[in-house]
Amino acid sequence: MKPGERLHRTRRRTAWVALSLLLLPLAILSQGCEKRVTKAEKFPLMYQEQPLTILVLPPMNETTAADAKEYYATTIAEPLSLQGFYVLPIEVTSDILKNQGLYDAELLVGVPLHRFREYFGADAVLFTTIKKWDTYYAVIASSLTVSVYMVLKSTKSDQVLWDYTGTVAVDLSGGNTGTGGGLAGLIAKAVVTAVSTAMADYVPAARNANYVALTNIPFGKYHTSYNTDRAQKIIEQKSPEKESPKGEETKEQPVKK
Repeated sequence: MKPGERLHRTRRRTAWVALSLLLLPLAILSQGCEKRVTKAEKFPLMYQEQPLTILVLPPMNETTAADAKEYYATTIAEPLSLQGFYVLPIEVTSDILKNQGLYDAELLVGVPLHRFREYFGADAVLFTTIKKWDTYYAVIASSLTVSVYMVLKSTKSDQVLWDYTGTVAVDLSGGNTGTGGGLAGLIAKAVVTAVSTAMADYVPAARNANYVALTNIPFGKYHTSYNTDRAQKIIEQKSPEKESPKGEETKEQPVKK
């Protein structure tokens, strides 16, 4: 690695650590007084299988925002790689899947995970679901909320290795805009709020939601703290992941070579 590349990567990692430290208290406050567990207790299979290469599938969208998937897809690779994993190039893998007629991740849920290991050499597959991609507007107050659920599954055992939800809410009201009091001040504030809402950029919020979730994943082999975070405590979340009904068979989706 060239000195310039090493310096750039070091700066990115430093920025990631700083942002993680800033967001961690927010994540803790937002989830209340929930149970705290160690990473090793919550995600033992991560330490057993030690996945290195991760395939990120196109996000699933449970919101009404049609463009949410396209924007969100640009935010996941860097924070995941900074946690010590090798992330297969998302644009390349997405194009390959599209060429097979698999445009949406919903179509890939039924594909046996070992197929991704055979075709892409992935140790694990990351499924992401956009839960919230919303803007709330009430004349003089508005906010933006992005919530993403992530689940990492093994291509060896088909087991869930790690899962977490990251949620970020951003105030778009503009705070104290110095518009003065009275009716004129309210009108000015309403205008500022409307403009802020119309120009709301979801990408930084989505990126921060990823950071909130990924601060809780055990570090990968390319991270300097790899295999030293077993005792690190995190907020335990209830997984929204539901198992398929017993007796229901999963049909394999055809994937061409």
